[in-house]
Amino acid sequence: MTNKEAMAKINYIEEINRLKREKNAVILAHYYQVPEIQEIADYVGDSLGLARKAEDVDADIIVFAGVHFMAETAKIINPDKKVVLPDLEAGCSLAESAPADDFAEFISKYPDHMVVSYVNCTAAVKTMTDLVVTSGNAVKLVDALPKDQKIIFAPDKNLGAYVNNVTGRDMVLWDGTCEVHDILTTEQILKMKVKYPEAKLLAHPECKTPVLNASDFVGSTSEMLKFAKQDDNKSYIVASETGLLHQMQKDSPEKEFMVVASDETCACNDCPHMKKNTMEKLYMCLKNETPEIHLDNEVIEKARKPIEKMLQMSKELNIIK
Repeated sequence: MTNKEAMAKINYIEEINRLKREKNAVILAHYYQVPEIQEIADYVGDSLGLARKAEDVDADIIVFAGVHFMAETAKIINPDKKVVLPDLEAGCSLAESAPADDFAEFISKYPDHMVVSYVNCTAAVKTMTDLVVTSGNAVKLVDALPKDQKIIFAPDKNLGAYVNNVTGRDMVLWDGTCEVHDILTTEQILKMKVKYPEAKLLAHPECKTPVLNASDFVGSTSEMLKFAKQDDNKSYIVASETGLLHQMQKDSPEKEFMVVASDETCACNDCPHMKKNTMEKLYMCLKNETPEIHLDNEVIEKARKPIEKMLQMSKELNIIK
């Protein structure tokens, strides 16, 4: 029997659950993962929820079914725990749009500015950051800062523009975007709104401003989920990643959800990085405890401070309990 044939015979659900028990491991997964990974995870969430959960994890091993910067964040919060990622090549176009050296040069031009970084950035960028935010708390945290505070916001210019618009700020924006959300156009949105006139449009703030302006609701992944569950409408157009529809459909099986397609070839909008993770890779990662996330102690110490500030401010503002 070949190795491929042997792997095909493995019951991944049973084996992953067995290994979790034996190794005292926990699986954290992002909403953009494939449905089977979402189903076997101990916790599924967006960036804010995952950061909060990583802070409270009581396990020896954290298996992070997401992308590299998320696993880095878990390691920063839990430096004494082993953090592994099913596919080390699962990166993030947004995080990669802000190389540390270029970012350091950029912020040196604004010495009197506070640096606010979206959590979707590398550990290196976090070390140059004063406050980390997520799409779920960015507006409230920025709004809570002194009104005369000058701010650099990185790396997502669309989210930064949205925060500027809502809060009335004039933050200096780094020129970065998420390929999954930035690719969505008003033309695609309008076509779907014509096709589904009764559907409400839900959009992630990483989308371009015209898309957000056309939306019935703008919010983080978890906020869109909550809205769709509590709202009394029966159909929704979702301007975000395809994986989100799995949880939406689970929460509201009687409702209809359509994702805004990234192009004309399919009715989907998949993050190619998130989708690198598979059940086979998750199993092998847990079995071999690799690939492991390693960060220098100095990086962990510096990057942890803006994350802790985010978590503390979020608690003070009752964004998280």
